[in-house]
This record gives sequence, structure tokens and C-alpha cells, in this order.
Amino acid sequence: MDTLSLGTLGEHLQSLRIAQGLSLSQLATQAGIAKSNLSRLEQGQGNPTLDTLWRLAVQLQVPFGTLVKPISIPLGEDGVQVQLIDQGKGNPPVDAYWMRCAPHTSRHAEAHTPGARETITVISGEIQIGPEGALQYIKAGESTDFEADRPHQYTTGESWATLLVTIIYASSRGAAP
Repeated sequence: MDTLSLGTLGEHLQSLRIAQGLSLSQLATQAGIAKSNLSRLEQGQGNPTLDTLWRLAVQLQVPFGTLVKPISIPLGEDGVQVQLIDQGKGNPPVDAYWMRCAPHTSRHAEAHTPGARETITVISGEIQIGPEGALQYIKAGESTDFEADRPHQYTTGESWATLLVTIIYASSRGAAP
């Protein structure tokens, strides 16, 4: 990630943490990351993994898209690139992402927030996807959905896979329908 994007992410992460009244130590402990790593992230340094960013979003109780929204470049690691396309403004919160996975890639994703569901549409290529132990094979032009509030994975075969990923989070309590 470039320096400008890291700085933007760091400032946004810090503002989300402070708005929730969490100390650096509290958020780091809850997210299972070192306080020094969180401090570096907030200072616009380091190179956060997708898993680290997901854990922070879960602990901040915000959609992943809310955390990464200020960043206009794809986030990626280990053959996977993800970029926020759009984020709904209603209730329930909805995020839409473009995702691209290299051949022979297996990405294990941690559970999202309780009640979250993913819908995957394959734009090109093919992929095995879903909760661990219940993978579905889908190819270009096909879609599937699953409960994303438990660990799940994305596994490609011989070719690149390009996906449209939609995450629908559980409705916020007390919000108007």
C-alpha cells in the first residue's frame, strides 16, 4: 500500500477508535494484534494484512467497507486483491467489492460480524467458495451465497478468478427499517 493510502487509513482508523471511546490498548487486545502494530497503523506506517483489517473492523463493529472506504486502491496479499466498489447507506449495511484471486490461491477468511451473509458472483474463472467444510464450486456467470459469520474460504484452480462480492451485515439495532 502506498504512503498516502496508509496515512489515510491510519487517520480513519484512529478516528473510528476514538469515536467509540476505545484506547489503543483496548482495540489492539480485542483485535488480537500487538499494540505497537496498531500504533504504527494509526501513524500511517506498516503494511496491514487483510485479516488484520477485518479483525479491526469486527472489533470496531463497523462493516469492512467503512474501515477501508477512504482508500481508493485495491488491498491485497498472497494472490488476492480486494477493492470496495460501493457501500450502501441504509439498514442493513451492504458492501460491494471487486475481488481477484490468482491461480492456485487459497484464502481463509475469518468470521465476519454476527449475522453477515456473502453473495458471490463469478465474473471470470472458477472458484470453490463457502464456509469451511461446505465449499461450493462456481464458475463464470454463477452465484452463491452463504453465512459469512463463520470462517470461510476461497480456493482457485488453474486460472484467475474475478468476483463480485456483496456482504450484507445484520441490521443495526434501533435503526429504522
